[in-house]
Amino acid sequence: MARDTVAQLGAYADLRGATVIDVGTGFGFFARALAAAGARCTGIDHDLGELTAHGGRGENRLVASALALPFRTGAADVCFSSNVLEHVPDPWRMGDEMVRVTRPGGTVFLSFTNWLSPWGGHETSPWHYLGGDRAARWYERRTGRPPKNRYGRSLHPVSVSAALAWARRREDVRVLDALPRYHPRWAEGIVRVPGLREIATWNLVLVLRKKDR
Repeated sequence: MARDTVAQLGAYADLRGATVIDVGTGFGFFARALAAAGARCTGIDHDLGELTAHGGRGENRLVASALALPFRTGAADVCFSSNVLEHVPDPWRMGDEMVRVTRPGGTVFLSFTNWLSPWGGHETSPWHYLGGDRAARWYERRTGRPPKNRYGRSLHPVSVSAALAWARRREDVRVLDALPRYHPRWAEGIVRVPGLREIATWNLVLVLRKKDR
C-alpha cells in the first residue's frame, strides 16, 4: 500500500529531491517508500515504540506531536499524512500545522478513515455505528482486551464534510483533489454527495496546494 500511495502522491508533486514531512510515520513504511521515490523524508510520531519497532537506522525520525510540528514555517515541499487524523484530539489543528510547514507552491496530502465509514471504528467496526463506547465494551468482552483504538482517547470521530469545510475555509490553499482513497476514479463523485459520502467514502484523500503569497 505504501508504494501505491506514494505513486498516487507523485501525480501531484515531483518527489525527486523533495523535502517531505511524514506526519504520524509510525513504523516508517511510507517514509521508506517516499525515500525510494527520491524524497528526503523526515518522519514524526508521538510513539517512540512504533518509531523504533522496525529499526530505522539512517532514517530521519523524530518523536513529536502532530499538533505542534517541530519545523519552521514553509520547511517542506510536501507534507504527508496517512490514517493519522482520526487519532488526534484536534484534527484541524493538525491540518493547520501541516499547511504551516509546507512552502508556498508545495503540496499537502492528507488521508484519514472517516467515522461513519464501515471501518470507522477500526477494530471495533461495525459496532461503532451503535456508539464508540459501546463498541469498545463489546470488543473487550469478545476478545478479553481493550481495543488499541479507544473511542475518545486514541480514536476520534471525523467526518468527510468537516474535512471539506476545513479545506475550503483556508484562504492559503487550493483544493486539488478530494476523493475516496481505495475506490476507482469513476467513483470519486461520491465525495460530492452529502450523507452518502460519510458512509461510502471509507477513506478520504485531500490534496492541497499551498498558494503563493
